[in-house]
This record gives sequence, C-alpha cells and structure tokens, in this order.
Amino acid sequence: MNIEGEKFTFEDTFDTPITVADSWVMPKNKIGDGNGEAKLYFGSRDKMEQFFGEIGFTATCFILRQDLQAYMQAIKAEYFTPSQNYRGRDEMRWLWSERMEKINALPSGIVDFTIREQSQIAGPRGYVNSSDKVYKLIREISLPLVSYISAMRLDYNGQPMFYLKLFADFEEIEKRKAFIENYGTNMRQEAEESPWRVSEEDPEPRIPTPRYGREGQDEYRRKLLEECPFCPITMINEESLLIASHIKPWAVSDAVERIDPNNGFILSPLYDKLFDRGYITFSNDKRVSISNWLSRQVKARIGIKENQFFQFLPINDARANYLEYHRSTVFKG
Repeated sequence: MNIEGEKFTFEDTFDTPITVADSWVMPKNKIGDGNGEAKLYFGSRDKMEQFFGEIGFTATCFILRQDLQAYMQAIKAEYFTPSQNYRGRDEMRWLWSERMEKINALPSGIVDFTIREQSQIAGPRGYVNSSDKVYKLIREISLPLVSYISAMRLDYNGQPMFYLKLFADFEEIEKRKAFIENYGTNMRQEAEESPWRVSEEDPEPRIPTPRYGREGQDEYRRKLLEECPFCPITMINEESLLIASHIKPWAVSDAVERIDPNNGFILSPLYDKLFDRGYITFSNDKRVSISNWLSRQVKARIGIKENQFFQFLPINDARANYLEYHRSTVFKG
C-alpha cells in the first residue's frame, strides 16, 4: 500500500479498537477526577505483545497530519455542543481552534514517534507509553469515550512500523446526545405523572427513567422501505431483520438531514454496523470499498469483496452527496 508516497506492505490490524479512557486524556478533556496519566491501555498483554512482536517492545509508530485534521473535523460538533460534562466544557470551542493550529503546524505527511510497553506493570493488561510530543498531542485532542484509536502493522523495507489513527465514535456520541435531548423532557413528564415523593403506597422515591429515541425515525424508516424493501447486499426482505442506516451519522446531522430518506440505506444488521462504523462505504457507481482497519480475519469473513458491485443499491444525486461525506469523514480509508 502507498502512504504519502512511501510503499508499505500491509500485515495486519489490531483486532480491537482502543477506546480512549478518561484516565488517559489531558485534564481539560476529562469528565472525571484526577489529572490523567500517560499510559494507554491497549488490550490484553499477550495479544498486544503478539501484535507488536515481542515482550518489552519499543515500536516505531506514525500518524498522518491529514488524519488528525480529518478527526478534528469529524469531532468538531462534539467540541462545539458537548454531549459530556468535560472539565473544560466552557472552553471547548476555543480548545478546538487552538488544537487545530497545533495539528496544522505539524509536518505534512508521515509523522513518526515511538511507544514503549509498560512492562513494569504487573498483570494481564497491556499498556504503552511515550514521552514524544506527538503522543502528547494525541492525548490532548482525544475526547474520552467518544474517541478511539486503531493500529495497523506494516512492513517498511523489512522493518515493522505501526500506523495509528484516531477516530470519532459517532455511535457513542449519538447515544449521549440522545440522552441529553430526551432526558429533560421525559424527566418533567414523569415528574408530573409520578411525583418524586414517598407515600404509604409507594415508600421509595421514583427516579425518572431516561428514554432514548429518534424523533421522526419511524417515518424515515417507512420511506426507505417503500423505496427499497430489502437489503441490497444480502437481498433479505424480512422487515424485522432490516435497519434504516444513516449515511451521514445522526449525531452530526441537522434536523432535516436526520429524517431525510436520501440520507440512508436499508441494510441487514452486519452491514449496517460495518457501514455505520466506517468499515465499508460505497462509490457512486454502487461498488463497495472495505477498510484495511478491519483485521485480515474479519475481512475474510464478512462475505463481500473489495470493489464488489451491488446492482440494487439505491443511489441518486442526493445520496451521492451524503456518500461524499461518508467517504471523506466516516470511512476508515
């Protein structure tokens, strides 16, 4: 594979994305206590050491400036309208601009840094650390629970190198924003119906239960099914097994885009998840692209091939515009 004019041989992808923990990010990004710590939990020690090649490893990694820029654009809505109570919540818009300036000041193309296994930490959990300023920048721009890191092992002229990439977790952002948007209304409604008070009949105070829902989604799904009442990949037409999937994620769509049927496909669950997480995308001529950020084993098992043509995939001009966003922002290219 060619990355920024350099030839690499793809070997594998770490099969579990690393969710950014609150303990790892810099203080203003935190939603809990403490000041953050630089060690990053990578997964089980055995699996981590197998991926990087040896016990007590030091690994040469790299990121791309353009990947960090794309991540910041993808996560911008979360910085501007936070779904979590970040410690620096009131400064998030300013922090986004400041951090973009730091990213833009990086050299173009491949930016190297080194990570080391924290082998002094006992137990089955695998950690890495680094004193490199690039590693610190990744910690600085990451938001806990709604960002994650994927790692790819490559061969470069006979030497292992590891390509790390930071992603926004649109699915997790959606859940948290849906909670915020629905909780207040439902809390007031439940308080009117069932006031928080102790009585002889009900000795325990009632706590309203937050509900998660998408207003207008029933109609959105109905219109999609009218247009294409089956998954164009599997041809499954049992409605209970089909999902109305958004092309531009719900979490970053405006009120019109969220219920626009042109912003969606009907897909069966596996392909909905792959599409939603950015592991597959589609060209305007109905061909699939499959991300190398899936491990070899998973790519071999998902049942479709790179550049496969799907005749019944409904693509019009409006969907082509949404797909452009998906390819540039959601797809893990």
